[in-house]
Amino acid sequence: MSDLSPEEQWRVEHARMHAKHRGHEAMHAEMVLILIATLVVAQLLLVQWKQRHPRSYNMVTLFQMWVVPLYFTVKLHWWRFLVIWIFFSAVTAFVTFRATRKPLVQTTPRLVYKWFLLIYKISYATGIVGYMAVMFTLFGLNLLFKIKPEDAMDFGISLLFYGLYYGVLERDFAEMCADYMASTIGFYSESGMPTKHLSDSVCAVCGQQIFVDVSEEGIIENTYRLSCNHVFHEFCIRGWCIVGKKQTCPYCKEKVDLKRMFSNPWERPHVMYGQLLDWLRYLVAWQPVIIGLVQGINYILGLE
Repeated sequence: MSDLSPEEQWRVEHARMHAKHRGHEAMHAEMVLILIATLVVAQLLLVQWKQRHPRSYNMVTLFQMWVVPLYFTVKLHWWRFLVIWIFFSAVTAFVTFRATRKPLVQTTPRLVYKWFLLIYKISYATGIVGYMAVMFTLFGLNLLFKIKPEDAMDFGISLLFYGLYYGVLERDFAEMCADYMASTIGFYSESGMPTKHLSDSVCAVCGQQIFVDVSEEGIIENTYRLSCNHVFHEFCIRGWCIVGKKQTCPYCKEKVDLKRMFSNPWERPHVMYGQLLDWLRYLVAWQPVIIGLVQGINYILGLE
């Protein structure tokens, strides 16, 4: 085997695998049925869990998304990913700590949204570059730059993974921080009724004055009026809707029309990208658990 080329070694291993599993068609069919049944049952259970106990579901999902990749990173020696993961975790832990303090400092909401909006934009751009690199490789454009197909594909897939993973992770952390800050600020409660009166001159997200005089301390920024006539800093309400996955008014909880809010067609892909991250959350957090469960069932039944 040592004298064979890598391609010839792969062919020999492939032939051995076929010889080993010849005549096991019934067993393989049973394993496929177990996989399909487990996926269906797991999906139903997850949907019911999310509907009945959304808070515990979100916390467990967030914890798995944060920890599961770390296991594979250490096991496969992906040290570059580990360094980025540690940096992201350290800054996010500090921001989350600030968001959960009582009383809430007035500058904290903007700090939270600035950090998560930065990660959102970086993950969005990284994912786009990774996707373009993969497509260029599939069309053979990498040859124009004399780059090997496997190197170009590895580069594209790595960037795509970074963008999607941190995009999903930051959205869930942002939602958690938004919930803590909203309850601390006290503009709405579990009953759905505002517990504080919102002045027309105060932004419900950051708690600071919307319009300030030249001699006053405050935030000078464009404002945005929702369909419920409540006015917010544009940066605050965009962070509330996109980063924090909130589609309701921070004060009265009325539904926010994102199509009206993002009239520029070049801004709408950010909303679609956020929906894509929501769809991928299941694959990132629960797919490894389900696959491990399937392997455990096959092991117990003696299937190989």
